[in-house]
Amino acid sequence: MKRKWFSLSPLLLFLVLYLATSLIAGDFYKVPISVAFLVSAVYAIAISPGSLADRIETFSKGAGSTQMMLMLWIFILAGAFAGSARAMGAVDATVSLTLSALPASLLLPSVFLASCFISLAIGTSCGTIAALTPVAVGIAQQTGTDLPLMCAIVVGGAFFGDNLSFISDTTIIATQTQGCRMSDKFRTNFRLVLPVAIAVVILYYFIGRDLTAPQDIPTVEWWKVLPYVTVIVLAVLGMNVTVVLLIGVALTGIVGVWDSSYDLWGWAASLSSGMMGMSELIIVTLLAAGMLAMIKSNGGIDYIIYLLTRRISSARGAELSVAGLVALIDICTANNTVTLITAGPIAHNISRKFNLDPRRMASILDTASCSIQGLLPYGAQVLIAAGLAGEAIGLTVSPSDIIRHLYYPMGLGVIVILSILLRKK
Repeated sequence: MKRKWFSLSPLLLFLVLYLATSLIAGDFYKVPISVAFLVSAVYAIAISPGSLADRIETFSKGAGSTQMMLMLWIFILAGAFAGSARAMGAVDATVSLTLSALPASLLLPSVFLASCFISLAIGTSCGTIAALTPVAVGIAQQTGTDLPLMCAIVVGGAFFGDNLSFISDTTIIATQTQGCRMSDKFRTNFRLVLPVAIAVVILYYFIGRDLTAPQDIPTVEWWKVLPYVTVIVLAVLGMNVTVVLLIGVALTGIVGVWDSSYDLWGWAASLSSGMMGMSELIIVTLLAAGMLAMIKSNGGIDYIIYLLTRRISSARGAELSVAGLVALIDICTANNTVTLITAGPIAHNISRKFNLDPRRMASILDTASCSIQGLLPYGAQVLIAAGLAGEAIGLTVSPSDIIRHLYYPMGLGVIVILSILLRKK
């Protein structure tokens, strides 16, 4: 038992390093997460049992798992698309179109609702963020809106669809593990999150009601908007996100060369620049995945599950335990899909024991996972937004800067807790 508790020490070390360096730097939101993960990953390998070769192999398998590699491909393609689209002027053209079509006071709510709709249609938060973040960054620069706030609006809306979409992997896992229909879970889940979404839209309206759109909006070069429109339409139609991004990359080359925005070599250079802009994001993902694989192999995840479920005595306590279980596993894995795969069967057993509604349990599982995932500075969604925003402006954008403005995931966490505490007996 002591060994299992000790296996969680790399995660605790990461949190301590992150907080300690924040205090030293005097700014919690400017600490390089990659350094904290590097030290914690080395420590995780050092304290694990077995030969050094076996420990490194475990770390490498976790970092190089199929799921992680797919995520990295999305990062690389998203960076390439963002870099080439920006170089050919697609971002500027899309921003000009948005500014000319919408009143400035509605820009922030409109970006949030667009992110909600796209993510609901395509079922992936990462794909939504990859498609919308460059446009949101351009709007922020043109209107003087805080850049992390604009990124947070996109990320928050992306979790709306990730939580509700019929083709979202988290929805599929939550309903399958609890034995309920997706349509039933959708209705239960929608009633739970709708007040949060409405409140966030109203909040964004008041935050952005004094925005002033630029007076001299450039003429919209509509053909340069085609790459973004194509990516969004194909994503909404359900095409695989990697294929969508590949088509987007190819389209930026075709339009950019035809428009003389750059030649073939200039297009290649913009692709390279965009991919390199995602390098820190890729490093953080690899280090986090490897470290968390070491924690899991040493029994840390199983120990967390044991601690949370050993003293359940009521229906309300059962639901709180499931929500807490989801939170802790997601903090350890930084992946809400893996979290639901791990927590789902346990939640089903708890649900049967206390005769709980499987629709409600599936809703709590999915909503709690989206809330925690959205508030992790090393979560894929926040890292993608920070990476794309930083690549667009040529500066580092801290994930924690974005998290300060993630009102929708914060609201999801609050509504889940309130729904459990105020539940009928």
